[in-house]
Amino acid sequence: MKESNSFIRALERIDTHLQRANVQSAAVRWAYEAGDREEAYKQALTLEENSEKITLLTRVLPAYTGHPRARDEVEKIMEENIPVQIGFTGEGWFCVRIPALLPKKEHGSADYIRSYLFPAMRRFFRGKQPVKYADCVLIYRHVYSRDRPERQWRDHDNIEINMVTDIVALYVMPDDCPKVCSHYYCSAAGSEDRTEVYVVPKEDFPAWLKAEKNMPDEGVNIFEKCLFQPKEVM
Repeated sequence: MKESNSFIRALERIDTHLQRANVQSAAVRWAYEAGDREEAYKQALTLEENSEKITLLTRVLPAYTGHPRARDEVEKIMEENIPVQIGFTGEGWFCVRIPALLPKKEHGSADYIRSYLFPAMRRFFRGKQPVKYADCVLIYRHVYSRDRPERQWRDHDNIEINMVTDIVALYVMPDDCPKVCSHYYCSAAGSEDRTEVYVVPKEDFPAWLKAEKNMPDEGVNIFEKCLFQPKEVM
């Protein structure tokens, strides 16, 4: 009975957010067709935030049925629809490519990021020897689609990265404190929106900076295993 009540409550919350989404979608269309791009942008952010709440609710809905494979099936759907790429570059740098820009702070949900990134990292490292970059630079490279030149690139301090940092640190860093890890942020134009995260030994950081200028649109080649073990990797 408790599971049934949770299922109904979640379904009712989904219905409420879907009704809001219809209203918000109409508001976005009205502002855009009226030529008010700033208002369309604000309404679109509200719609995006509401949509993430719908996604989070629908992800837990199958589990409320009590089906034993609910979690595995939901993670399979996320893997197919949010193809996170994880691996090591030829230089031995760790890399995560997320096929979307991270949300702005105060907009969107960090839980949404965790819900697909953590399972992807868990799958990648299952059965692998742990890799820890003891003295490194954690790099965020925000790639914006060049097909949308009108969109303003966001300030780096206004992007939600904490959840991603925590998950990456859990698997490839002993900690993300300043004694262990420095941070670097940059933005670039590309063929499509995505977020690239690198963990690079500090002595290799100048080489990464040089390589970044010529990174291909599809991203650098990454491999399942670390082919080259720098001395900083433990």
